[in-house]
Amino acid sequence: MSDASTVATVKTISNDALTTGLPNSALRTPTPVSTSTVSQNVVPTQPSFVGSIIGDNPYFQAGFGLMGLGVVLTGARQALIFGLTTLRRRMLVSLEISNKDKAYDWFLAWMAHQTQVQAQTAASSRSILSRSVPWVRSHQLSVETAFEQRNNGSSSVVFNLVAGPGTHWFRYQRAWMQVKRERETRSMQMMSGQPWETVTLTTLSKDRNLFSSLLSEARELAMKGNEGKLVVMTAWGIEWRPFGLPRRKRPLKSVVLDEGVSEKIENDVRAFLDRRQWYADRGIPYRRGYLLHGPPGSGKSSFIQALAGSLGYDICLLNLSERGLADDKLFHLLSNAPERSIILMEDVDAAFNKRVQTSEDGYQSSVTFSGFLNALDGVASGEERIIFLTTNHIEKLDPALIRPGRVDLACLIDDASPSQAKRLFTGFYDSERNADLESLGDELENTVDREMKQGRRVSMAALQGTFIRSEPEEAVRAAKELFIER
Repeated sequence: MSDASTVATVKTISNDALTTGLPNSALRTPTPVSTSTVSQNVVPTQPSFVGSIIGDNPYFQAGFGLMGLGVVLTGARQALIFGLTTLRRRMLVSLEISNKDKAYDWFLAWMAHQTQVQAQTAASSRSILSRSVPWVRSHQLSVETAFEQRNNGSSSVVFNLVAGPGTHWFRYQRAWMQVKRERETRSMQMMSGQPWETVTLTTLSKDRNLFSSLLSEARELAMKGNEGKLVVMTAWGIEWRPFGLPRRKRPLKSVVLDEGVSEKIENDVRAFLDRRQWYADRGIPYRRGYLLHGPPGSGKSSFIQALAGSLGYDICLLNLSERGLADDKLFHLLSNAPERSIILMEDVDAAFNKRVQTSEDGYQSSVTFSGFLNALDGVASGEERIIFLTTNHIEKLDPALIRPGRVDLACLIDDASPSQAKRLFTGFYDSERNADLESLGDELENTVDREMKQGRRVSMAALQGTFIRSEPEEAVRAAKELFIER
């Protein structure tokens, strides 16, 4: 090794020692280092493939940063959702009402009523204070149409605007509530063909007791609309639904039947209703069947309607010729009739003539005669019900249908008798305005009696139609032209 190399090495070490603060002794005795030794210890390192990608690739570094930011934001979002869900569960409470529940229609009608009250209040006063009604007007509405077609061709239509699908807000007893009406369009109810709908009410948890109060108020409003009225329901698939608007109850005395007939039927029905426990103690099915037979226009259906109103019952009208009605649906309808209702099946002689039910266009019903009999009193038949059957031709009915157990009481509702015609006549006119009303009634009674002996009869419907449009004297004269051969 040359002297120049040695001197360079010593100078380098001395400078390093001064820099690092080594003692002077280290400078006095330097250790000679050869050039070959330095070359062996200092080996240049080559970067690996992965290290070059991670350390020197700016694209990778930027992507890693974005991924980390995304993870952080996702975690924050999930934490926020969890926190809001927990807060909602602790502070809010929701009530769901399905359209299969009776409260569904009650609540929608209640909302519509509140909207009408708001509109009337705003129209009656111009002051700002009076307009601060605790209700938010909805801008998403649906229409419910109530249509009734009468036998004389006239009809009546009522349009009810209710809250439509969407979100609505209102204030009830100083508590704000959210109403969300949702409609499932992808699936339908199999029997009715209508979409599934729900109404969800949401409010603070401390106001959960208001739900019961609100639903009770909605029910009272619905019952108030039907108070003093008769509700007629028809079969819609496998459930009963109101048909048209509720009708005013007809007084039982307004239906004039022959002497003792009305009292006989009414007393029998009331005795049946008072003996529920008597039936249970003896293991007898608690049901009763009635058959009213007679010529058309004698007042069979009118009497049943008046009797239902007198008892405070509704009427479930069942058409055995309805398309799609099968034995299983018939069992379900008769077994699930609404409480305090009379099931009415009219013209059963036409429904099962010779045990086959066929309509005018050749359509044959799926209801079999044996299925109908089993629905009346078979093993699958329901209890706690009253069934009324009507027919114009009792001789056409199968004896199996009118045997005791299926028909417990059969009554003839015939054409007008002499006393019956007189009672109908005197009930139509005011005796104070017509002094000779009693004598005119006696004349009509004698006319009916004389025609009956000659085999000529007149229906109560024909007499009533004449009395409605005529004065007493004219009605008695016109009644003589109404008799026909029976």
